Amino acid sequence: MKSMEDLKALRDKLKNTVDIRQSDENKTRVVVGMATCGIAAGARPVLAAFTEEVARRQVRNVTVGQTGCIGICQYEPVVEVHQPGKEKVTYVNMTAERAVQVVNSHIINGNVVGEYTIGSYTS
Repeated sequence: MKSMEDLKALRDKLKNTVDIRQSDENKTRVVVGMATCGIAAGARPVLAAFTEEVARRQVRNVTVGQTGCIGICQYEPVVEVHQPGKEKVTYVNMTAERAVQVVNSHIINGNVVGEYTIGSYTS
């Protein structure tokens, strides 16, 4: 940063990313498990992929955030999608590529990606 204008330009550029993380009960919430088990299994790229795809697609009714341990470590990385008036959907064994698919199929088009949900996996 060389000037106050540079700082303001950076703030304006990053403002949409910050807005994605703000919570609102009427918005869809995407929550990525980011406890030690999740991070070790690859949750950081999953969180980044959700955040980047939501921003890239300019989806304004979605917040992307993180939480601690969700409690099903053997299925990490775990992602929960909470939509107003609908049951929570839990995605397991997520990857960055799967995250992009979930944004496009589930978040934008309303089609749960069943093969990635907790119900499709058995221990």
